[in-house]
Amino acid sequence: MKRHATAVWQGSGKSGKGTLSSQSTVLNETQYSFNSRFEDGVGTNPEELIAAAHAGCFTMKLSFNIDEAGFTADKLETKCEVKFENGAVVSSHLILNATVPGISQEKFDEVVADAEKNCPISKLLNTSISVEATLA
Repeated sequence: MKRHATAVWQGSGKSGKGTLSSQSTVLNETQYSFNSRFEDGVGTNPEELIAAAHAGCFTMKLSFNIDEAGFTADKLETKCEVKFENGAVVSSHLILNATVPGISQEKFDEVVADAEKNCPISKLLNTSISVEATLA
């Protein structure tokens, strides 16, 4: 399986502008710029997309882990905070709120740790990854 996305940039790094498009067309010439990346401008940015990818991948892997443990999640909600400093992504912090009826805290911690380590995006990122998980 292969997936693709395309970036188009016009102009200088600071005053230029670009668009991002994805194979699925969820992103379809979505704007990004210096302002959307380093300030509060309108549009997306690579770090926001990495955060979305990591949150989605981790949550899906966790769902599979919970299924394999014999439980079904009522809800898994993961926020991902990607920290970008001095030209590098230096960390990805996942904040999970989960409702999984019947699962023990010990089993929950085990499946979360496995998802943190083994989701494909965690494996891709060469940075510090942490999880803060709450079981309701």
